[in-house]
This record gives sequence, structure tokens and C-alpha cells, in this order.
Amino acid sequence: MTAETSQTLDRGLRVLKLLADTDHGLTVTELSQRLGVNRTVVYRLLTTLEQHTLVRRDLGGRVRVGLGVLRLGRQVHPLVREAALPALRSLAEDIGATAHLTLVDGADALAVAVVEPSWTDYHVAYRAGFRHALDRGAAGKAILAARGAPLTEPRPTLTHGELETGASGAAAALVGVSGLEGSVGVVMLADSVPERVGARVVDAAREVADALR
Repeated sequence: MTAETSQTLDRGLRVLKLLADTDHGLTVTELSQRLGVNRTVVYRLLTTLEQHTLVRRDLGGRVRVGLGVLRLGRQVHPLVREAALPALRSLAEDIGATAHLTLVDGADALAVAVVEPSWTDYHVAYRAGFRHALDRGAAGKAILAARGAPLTEPRPTLTHGELETGASGAAAALVGVSGLEGSVGVVMLADSVPERVGARVVDAAREVADALR
């Protein structure tokens, strides 16, 4: 027997998903067409979502995701960090380099979890909360590569000296995690990334993705 569901809640969530997938917002008419419901239904949905600051309307009347969604999103980070930490600890100890989980935050790559190795004499200092442009550094470039060619398996992206002089990075995108764009990687003081590191980062990205599904 099919479980009972709320049609109104389902439509409201679909509105949020449609808005999240566009950079320019949608009109009431566009939402009506995409949802397959009349404009009156859309107006009622938007009024409720606006009351919770989950959507907003700009001066041109286009509907966009509201700041309330950002507040909800911030609460997701601790849960994501907790799920990723075992794989990051294993990666940092195995490679002897600082491991990190990076998520997309607007136009930036944001480090939300960082684990430093316990046994090395020195390693790159990299802190949770560090952000940089998506098109710089291995973490962001791995995410962009996955956007450009949707992957069924993570692949390593290697960089050198893009975020810190003398530091190299390796990262692989999280694949198959619905609603989440991110990557797992390491940063190390080296002129290049040793061959085995790329494969190890891919394994860690796969472990984190499995934990988040």
C-alpha cells in the first residue's frame, strides 16, 4: 500500500527545487507551468513560503530562494562534517597531509571539515571556514569538473601553488549525493602530488559520498 503524502507539501518542496535550479528566479506563470497547477495554487504556496522567508520576490516580480533556506543550509554542515570525519581522518593519517571536505557556498568553495595528520613534523595549516573561488585550487576545480561532465565515479584533480605558494592539492568530487555539491581532498607541502595520492583521494570521496546518501 502506498504511504499517504501531503500534496501541498510536495508542491512547496518542488517550488524550492525549481528555484534552486535557476540563477535568475522564476515568475508565477513559469512556476505554474512547471508545476502543472493554476496560478492561484502557486500564489498560495508562495505566500506560505514567504512567511517562512524561504522564498522572496524581487522588484520585477520574479521569485527567488529566500534567506531562510540559507539558515536551514547552515544547520546541514555539522551533520555533513560528522558523516565525513571518519574518512577524512583515515585519509589524513594515510597520506600524512591535511584532509578536507569542501562544499559549494554560492560562488565559493567552503571548507566545512578539516583533519590534520597526527604524525607528521609539518603540514599545511588549513582551517574549516576557509573559502576560495571555485576556479582556484583542487577542491573547487574538482567540483567544476564534475559539473562540466557528470560523473558516475569520482576522478582526481591535481593542482600546485594556486592557493598557497609551495603547496599542492588533490581532490575528487562527491558523486551521487543528491542536493549536495562538494569534494574531498588533501593539501600538502610538495612540488607535485605523489601518484598514489590521487587514487587514495578518490577512495575517500567515495567513502564520504556513501556516508551521505
